[in-house]
Amino acid sequence: MQKPGLPKGTRDFGPVKMARRNFILNTIKDTFQLFGYQQIETPAMENLNTLTGKYGDEGDQLLFKILNSGDFLKKVESKDIEAGPLATLPKVSEKGLRYDLTVPFARFVVMNRNELTFPFKRFQIQPVWRADRPQKGRYREFYQCDADVVGTDSLVCEAEIILMIRRVFSQLKLNDYDIKVNNRKILTGISEAIGEAGKEAPLCVAIDKMDKIGWEKVKIELAERGFADQSVEKLEPLVNLDTDLEGKISFLKEFLASSEVGLKGVAELEEMIIILGQMGANLDHVDFDILLARGLSYYTGAIFEVKVNGVSIGSVSGGGRYDNLTGVFGLEGVSGVGFSFGVDRLYDVLEELDLFPAESLDGTQILLIHFDQKGLDYALSVLPKLRNAGIKAEIYPDSAKIKKQFDYATKKGIPFVGICGDVEIENRMLALKNLESGNQESMSIEQVIDSVKKN
Repeated sequence: MQKPGLPKGTRDFGPVKMARRNFILNTIKDTFQLFGYQQIETPAMENLNTLTGKYGDEGDQLLFKILNSGDFLKKVESKDIEAGPLATLPKVSEKGLRYDLTVPFARFVVMNRNELTFPFKRFQIQPVWRADRPQKGRYREFYQCDADVVGTDSLVCEAEIILMIRRVFSQLKLNDYDIKVNNRKILTGISEAIGEAGKEAPLCVAIDKMDKIGWEKVKIELAERGFADQSVEKLEPLVNLDTDLEGKISFLKEFLASSEVGLKGVAELEEMIIILGQMGANLDHVDFDILLARGLSYYTGAIFEVKVNGVSIGSVSGGGRYDNLTGVFGLEGVSGVGFSFGVDRLYDVLEELDLFPAESLDGTQILLIHFDQKGLDYALSVLPKLRNAGIKAEIYPDSAKIKKQFDYATKKGIPFVGICGDVEIENRMLALKNLESGNQESMSIEQVIDSVKKN
């Protein structure tokens, strides 16, 4: 008999984990709705031509491709195989699992543009898939919680992203974290200032690995990508810059003096900070990281990345502005900005820091138990009264020894047991037992409802 197993990078979620995940998801969803976002969903699979070319070369390699149904090799010829994977792929696979929620959202906007009201604010909570190497905090199947606004260039949206991140983290009791911010225009300006105009894409891909491989290895990668030695040397002051927000902005204005687009990026950052102040918000947890790049190729303006300090998990949230993502689908000039929470990484963070509240595991509040058929019949009549009062209640469904029924309640963490004995049946009451304190008292159904709700 074959032993069952799971594909690497995927997981099952039992009742406890689901309760904790729902605690995270409900916290995020509540914040999104508070800021005026509406929920949508898109299919798990998309046409490959929708997905490819949107995430950079490395992102394209991490797409899960779906083989065509039936004889998927029927269109493949020997010359295709000789030409390599790029020639063969279109003939064996037309669809893929979504890599993120942003590109499907852009496709959704284009297809539904006549029914939407712009600016359109949407949130989406669904799984995504990446053919990555599984490791701690990195999975092949994981949930993302996206919030995006399209149809406006206003930097109010960027400021509100910071406010939403801070609200969610406050609700989750996460107090030690950094919201790293930058602007891709600044990175474009940096590439111009070091004499490598037009090479911001490979620059971003390389420096995006700074935290993982360090500056010395990034320099090697930049050289391999065709950056001149003197250009790489000009990056040194940025890598070693150690000053506050005001000092970084002042340094950049001088460093980027010859780059119009770079200075525009600095101006946008300053405007976002002003807007935060106008909304009564400070810059707590906000860290201007000049070399924050985020490898996705569609970002054109502000970019964000969030890391919780003191844990072994990587970034738990990120996003940015994209000026024309819908353009690849035939709708030009629709600017958007958004970000995403990584639910699975947030789960690992809260678990590592032991921050899940006990109430996030709340399940059944009371179990009705019985001695015989007469007790079962009475319990069945009581059960809907409890549920109609909003109490999570269940009944032990089988005839079993009382000890087995009590053990069931204990193992499930049910705090109360309602005993349906002969005396209780005769007086239309329940013997309510608190399994934590051991106290037991006969009560009317109304008193049972009040007591369970109070506790």
